[in-house]
Parts: sequence; structure tokens; C-alpha cells
Amino acid sequence: MPTFDDILEQVGEFNRFQKQTFFILCLLSAAFTPIYVGVVFFGFTPEHRCFSPGVAELSQRCGWSLAEQLNHTVPEWGGHGTAFGSRCRRYDVDWNATGLSCTDPLGSLAGNRSSVPLSPCRDGWLYDYPGTSLVTEFNLVCEDSWKLDLFQSSVNAGFFIGSVNIGYIADRFGRKFCLLTTILANVVCGILLVFVPSYLWIVIFRFLQGLVSKGCWTAGYILVTEVVGPQYRRTVGILYQTAFSVGLLVFDAIAYAIPHWRWLQLTVTLPSCFFLLFHWFLPESPRWMISQGKNDEAKKIISDIAKKNRKKMPSHFEDIKFEDDDEGGKQSPSLIDLVRTPQMRKNTLILMYNWFTSSVLYQGLIMHMGLAGGNIYLDFLYSALVEFPAAFIIIITIDRVGRRYPWAAANLVAGAACLVTALIPADIYWLKLIAACLGRMGITMAFEMVCFVNTELYPTYIRNLGVMVCSALCDVGGIVVPFIVYRLVEIWHELPLVVFTVLGLIAGGLVLLLPETKGRVLPETVEDVENFHRQSAPKDKKIYLHVQTSEVARD
Repeated sequence: MPTFDDILEQVGEFNRFQKQTFFILCLLSAAFTPIYVGVVFFGFTPEHRCFSPGVAELSQRCGWSLAEQLNHTVPEWGGHGTAFGSRCRRYDVDWNATGLSCTDPLGSLAGNRSSVPLSPCRDGWLYDYPGTSLVTEFNLVCEDSWKLDLFQSSVNAGFFIGSVNIGYIADRFGRKFCLLTTILANVVCGILLVFVPSYLWIVIFRFLQGLVSKGCWTAGYILVTEVVGPQYRRTVGILYQTAFSVGLLVFDAIAYAIPHWRWLQLTVTLPSCFFLLFHWFLPESPRWMISQGKNDEAKKIISDIAKKNRKKMPSHFEDIKFEDDDEGGKQSPSLIDLVRTPQMRKNTLILMYNWFTSSVLYQGLIMHMGLAGGNIYLDFLYSALVEFPAAFIIIITIDRVGRRYPWAAANLVAGAACLVTALIPADIYWLKLIAACLGRMGITMAFEMVCFVNTELYPTYIRNLGVMVCSALCDVGGIVVPFIVYRLVEIWHELPLVVFTVLGLIAGGLVLLLPETKGRVLPETVEDVENFHRQSAPKDKKIYLHVQTSEVARD
């Protein structure tokens, strides 16, 4: 008897209905960008120095250039050389005092600059930035720089907590219901972020955004892969993630045009209001409906798919039924199901580790490359552009080779490239840059594939929950990676790359222990997953079409 994928062959695997659904959900994927990487611009930390009363007046009286003013009035940044001015300390001097020399004002006071006492920035900071950010508005520098880390940690904490909860909602109440409720919550929190005056409330609403936004993005990914046929599933899964890369480019352009963080936040949030129209344009997953025993509703959606795709439902297809010999009706998702059986347990543990590794290497390489500074908009642009060739390589290899080997190779290349980058001398910059880009491309491929393959290794009734739980380790990686990068570089600048090498190589080896999912029907039950390693696994539970011919009807 035919499965649901066989039904799609009759009514259309990737025709007008699926293309419309895919386009709508790609907009949702692109809109997730400001939440996931928004801290790059919302929390941008420009060059800054202590504000010292009287310096501006003295500089104007003496006719100093900005460089001369900094040289005369800003102390050196200890350990960084004479070219770097201190960001957190200032000379404890009354710059309004009379008799200060314009050629050597500190010498006229103490005779020797090194003997002039220093003090904290009691009167605030000056920022070399034409716009505003969380850092410039709330002075999140020096002793308060940890508050910016907390801002980013809050959204990752929201991702982590929301992964399981939102995943359960999507599997229990449906993909569409999950999408609409999380979109509404995300829009409300995003708009409130623009108007709240205190740092504490900003962190709270950022946490709430994280609580719902990642679950929304993942539910969209699940839905788009469930309504297309097997031969198109891998392509739409990759392109759904590529839409996120397009969102990176758009977000970079908007941030360049709007350098004020509150206006930027409002600009990237308001378009999400239109996603509430999904209620009328987005279908529920018929695959999920059948797994929940909602056969009549599923049949109606399948009829709508056939109608919009201009396909005819075969007249002998009378009804759809989820057949369960042991316990009729729907199956409820449970966390225990993820580790109850041997193959499910192995899949879950390996996927968890790969989510963690992908997050650590993906974000860690960006952080490590950003330590040298540079133009924030160009750096962000380069970081986004490297994701497109990664997606192209996946598309041209995944059907020819399969999922497992390209995924393992991507992790191994990323790990090896990190080691090569660490070992190349700093004076051979061009070679070091090429190696770093190879590592970035490799981990981008691995990150895209872990999300894609994760959906293919779980049965329908627990698929969304499985993805959410495994991807929660991605958020754990996002929380720990700043400590890996910024603490270890103080010991040796390349030490984080050595850690990334170990993590990447182990991830590549573990991937080889997973079953190949190329060309396989999405599993509907735990038994299907346990038999996945066989070429043709028997299925005790399937989605069936009951065939009634005219002769059967007369009987």
C-alpha cells in the first residue's frame, strides 16, 4: 500500500502549492537573521575613550588635531603599545587649570607623563561612531562590558529553553499553530524592545524573543520538508537555510543604512507583522495530521494540494487512514522516545554532539577572525558570502554521494583547516586567510546538513521535538564559545583553533556511524528508524490509502 510520499507523487511533489509554501517560509527564515546575529550591530562596540572635562576647550584653544589631542590627553593602553589609547582609564588632571602648555600639557604639571596618576572614567565615554548601539547608549564598556555578553547570552538561553517547549507545541498542536503563536510573540517582543528605556527590560524581552524565535524557524523548516516529495526534500531544506544567508546580506545593508540600534530594531521587526497572514496562506502539515489521527482534515489538505497543483486525485483513492494495530488513534510525542531504542539513542547523541560542534566552530571562527578588527560591515559581508558556495557544494553532491559522506567530509575539512590556520605563520597572511575561509565553508556545510539530516532521522510524530531537543545543544555551544575564544587567546592566539580542530575531527568521525538517508522515505514510526540501516525495512505502521473499486463498493 502507498505511503504519504506515494500520495505526493500523484498530487505533485514540488508544484505550485509547494512552491508557494516554500517561498512564504523562506521569508520567515530570512527574518530570523536579526535575532540570531543581531548583536553584531545592536551591540557594536566602537573605539572609545574616557570623557575628560576641559579637554575639548583646551584642544580648541591650542588648535590641536584629533590625533594631537589623543596623544596629549589619553594615556597609553598598557600592553598594546603607544598606538593604542586607554579605553577605561584617564589622567587624573584638571584640564581646566590655567597655565597648561599646548606643547606638553602633562609635562607642565608633573614633569614626567608616567608620574601622572590615572583614574577610572568617572564622567562617561566618548565614542568614535556616528550612530548608536546598546554599548554607546548604556555605556557597556570596561567594568560593565559583561552586560553585553549577558545580552547575547539571554537570547541563547531563550533558544535553549524554547527548543524543547516550542518543539513539543509543534508536535502536539501542529506546525501552523506553533508558527502563528511564535510569530505574534516575536513581533510583540521586538516592538517593545524599541521603546523600553532600561537595560534590564531589554535583556528580558531579548530572552523572550529567543524563547520563541528559534522554535518558529525550526517549525518552518519541518513544515517545508514535510509537504514536498523525497527527491525535493534535500533541495528545499538547503535553500530554506540559504534564505537565512540572504537575510544576512539584507540585514547588513539595512544596518549600514540605519546605524541607530532602536530604529534598526524597529525596521527589522515591523515586516514580521505580515507573517501573521500565514493563517490564510499557509497549510498545516498533512503528514502531521495523519500521524495524529486527523484523517479527514489531512484528506482535505491533500485535495487542496491536488487542486492548486492542477492534478487530479485518482478516483479509487477513497480515504486516508493511519493504521495502528496496537493502539488506534494518534501518537503523543515524548522525550523518552528519543533514547528509548538503540538506534534512536545513537542518532540522538551523535546529532546532539554535531549541533554543539557546528555552533562552536561556526560562531567561534567568526569571533576569532574578528579579533583583528576592521570594517564591521565588510567583515559581516564576507562572512555571509562564504555561505553561498557551501550551499552550492551540498546541492551538487548530496544526491550523487549521499548525506553522510559530504557531512563527515565537511566536519573533517573544517577541523583540519583550523589546524592549518593555527600553524601558518602570521606573516603569510594570504595563505592563512585561505585556510580560514576553507574552515568557515566546511563548518557552514556541516551546520546546514545537521539541520537537514536531523529531520530525516526521526519519525513524524516526534520529528519536530527531536530537532528541537538536539538543536538545543547548538545553544549550549553558543553560550560557551565566547569563553573558549576570548579566554584561550590570552594564553596563545591560535589555541582556540586547536580546540576547534579536535571538536571538528571527532564530529566527522561520529557522522559516519549514522545511517544513510539518501532516497529514503521519511520514517513514520520508531520501528522504521530502528530498521533504517536495512535496504528495505519492513514497516508495521504506515500511512495507507484505502483503495475502493466499484466492485469492492458493491460487496
